[in-house]
Amino acid sequence: MQSLLCSLPRYLDDRGNLSYFENGNQIPFEIKRVHWIFDVPGGEERGGLAYKETEEFIVAASGSFDVIIDDGTSRRTIQLNRSYNGVYIPKGLWRAVENFSTNAVAIIAASTLYDEDDAIRDYKEFLKLRKQ
Repeated sequence: MQSLLCSLPRYLDDRGNLSYFENGNQIPFEIKRVHWIFDVPGGEERGGLAYKETEEFIVAASGSFDVIIDDGTSRRTIQLNRSYNGVYIPKGLWRAVENFSTNAVAIIAASTLYDEDDAIRDYKEFLKLRKQ
C-alpha cells in the first residue's frame, strides 16, 4: 500500500512548539485546497471515499483519530495523535477517518480544488474500478 506516514519538522520551545508542512518537501504535490474536520460526534465516521485524481495529506492538528486506508485488497489503520505526524494518501485509495477524540481537528491538504465528480463514495464502485 502506497500511503505514507511521515514525521513533520518540529521546533520545541518553552513558549510553545511549532510544526509545518510545505509543497514539494513533506507533501509530494502542490496544495490547491485545505479543509478541516472538527466537532465530530462520538462514533461518527468522516470520509468513506476514494478520489480518482486528488491526493491528500492529513494531520491531527488537535486530539486524535484513526485514518483507515484501503487499496481494495488490504486495509491499514493509522492513528494520528501528534501534530507533527501526517499521512499521505495517493489518489485511488479508499480512506475513512474515525474514532475522533473530544475536540479533535483533522487538517486535510488536497492536490485539487473540490470536484464532486472526482469522489467515489460507494465502496462497491471503488472495488470495481480497482479491478479494471
